[in-house]
Amino acid sequence: MTNPQIRIIDGDTVTDREMTDAEHANYLIATDDTKEVAAAKAQAAAKKSAYKKLAALGLTADEIAAL
Repeated sequence: MTNPQIRIIDGDTVTDREMTDAEHANYLIATDDTKEVAAAKAQAAAKKSAYKKLAALGLTADEIAAL
């Protein structure tokens, strides 16, 4: 299997070439990290939203934490 293409723009010169194995490995790691960060942010947003909904129902912070 070939690695994905990479575009290098250096001033007026544009070069398209295949990623090296090291570049491809770094790309895969960065992509996985990005997905993990996005998932963590989504989870934090959902938790904050749920907290606000429970607080709107009149629950205190201690009662919400006990859930």
